[in-house]
Amino acid sequence: MRFCSTLVWSAALAAMVVYAGEPAGQPQRITSVVRADLKSGRLVRSVIVTPRTVGEQRVAETVITSRVIPESPVAPVVEPEASKSAPPTSFDEAVDRIAAQQSVHPRLIHSVIKVESNYNPRAVSPKGAQGLMQLIPSTARRFGVADSFNPMENIQGGAKYLKYLLDLYKNDYALALAAYNAGEAAVAKYGGVPPYPETQNYLHLVADQLKKLNKAAEGAGQAQPVTQPAEAPPDGLKHMQKIVDRDGSVRYVSR
Repeated sequence: MRFCSTLVWSAALAAMVVYAGEPAGQPQRITSVVRADLKSGRLVRSVIVTPRTVGEQRVAETVITSRVIPESPVAPVVEPEASKSAPPTSFDEAVDRIAAQQSVHPRLIHSVIKVESNYNPRAVSPKGAQGLMQLIPSTARRFGVADSFNPMENIQGGAKYLKYLLDLYKNDYALALAAYNAGEAAVAKYGGVPPYPETQNYLHLVADQLKKLNKAAEGAGQAQPVTQPAEAPPDGLKHMQKIVDRDGSVRYVSR
């Protein structure tokens, strides 16, 4: 009777499941089972370690803090040096700028433009001279003009040519303008202003235009720009002398 009660007690104990404490951080379950040994009648404790399923495992909560990336300061835009110089907006501005670069008085350039083309950038002469300062193709190439109908290029080339001639003839305006109109070879051939009616009339027209511009500048109280060479502005053609022949024809000679 004692043995039977022991078996009943053992069966009751066998039905008991004891859960051991789970150490922190171990993903498993420890089960303790007590049952009676059938041979000796003694109670025997068995420990069963069962891995915990993924669903049972406790996953430590991870908190992700949003990171605010500060905006990088925008670097200031530095304009290229070339773009700081805006293109001229008028013939006057273009002539003043180029005259300063080439050390040629702007009134002389204006006078040549007025007589040559009357400020028509598309002008073409019967001899093939082109643009504002009426450059023939060979002269345009000589002074780096790619497009004679481009006003800036044409004025640049014409001013360079005038500067070259003024240096060649030691600032003799009559000879420089005669060479500009008739060519350096013609001036060398005649040792001065060629006796061509066209050339002599050209000198007369440029001289008159210079006088008008000088008078207008004086009336407006305009001072000579500081960017210009420190020399007196040309008053007509100071080195040119007008000669009237007996038949009434007019010619100009350098003096």
